[in-house]
Amino acid sequence: MSHPYVPRDLNLVDYAPNLLSQSTILAAYGLASLFVVSLIRVISGKVSKISKTDRWLMCWWAFTGLTHIILEGYFAFSPEFYKDKSGFYLAEVWKEYSKGDSRYAARDAGVVAVEGITAVLEGPASLLSVYAIATGKSYSYILQFAISLGQLYGTAVYFMTSYLEGDNFAASPYYYNLYYIGANASWVVIPSLIAIRCWKKICAAPQLQGQKKNKVR
Repeated sequence: MSHPYVPRDLNLVDYAPNLLSQSTILAAYGLASLFVVSLIRVISGKVSKISKTDRWLMCWWAFTGLTHIILEGYFAFSPEFYKDKSGFYLAEVWKEYSKGDSRYAARDAGVVAVEGITAVLEGPASLLSVYAIATGKSYSYILQFAISLGQLYGTAVYFMTSYLEGDNFAASPYYYNLYYIGANASWVVIPSLIAIRCWKKICAAPQLQGQKKNKVR
């Protein structure tokens, strides 16, 4: 059966079309994300001495960590997801997303490498950030800073490789803007803001330490 992706001559043997509708796929992802954020928001409210900003950051790191591990992890280790005929949700997600970037269905080496590293390293590290914030670990800001830089680097590589290869992998402008641009925008804006915040916190740490020493004297 012919596929809906661009370029049209992309060879996908045994391609199976989506069984779930776009609205069902997006609604399921949205509801699952809302559940995770709400759960962490409630749990974080029971932890003393955590600011509102840190509570929202815990929500973000839980959301992005699970997204990296579950969604991107499935893609990285499921090279023939486009053949799935069972309606398995994760396969349906990537068949749908490939309409915005067919490099996923085509198993582009650069995309697979970026997603694999993200799933294996940044996913668990993001969940570790949730724990680090909740328990006030000294490495919290450094960890968040490092993950944010990794996310920004991965996103930059993702966009730059597409541009260098012609940036013609979307089935239509609608899918291009919704998936390729829209779905990735959060991983540009939010990591940038977190990196800036963490950088300021890290730079201010020696000064605060010096003030504490002076008070002791």
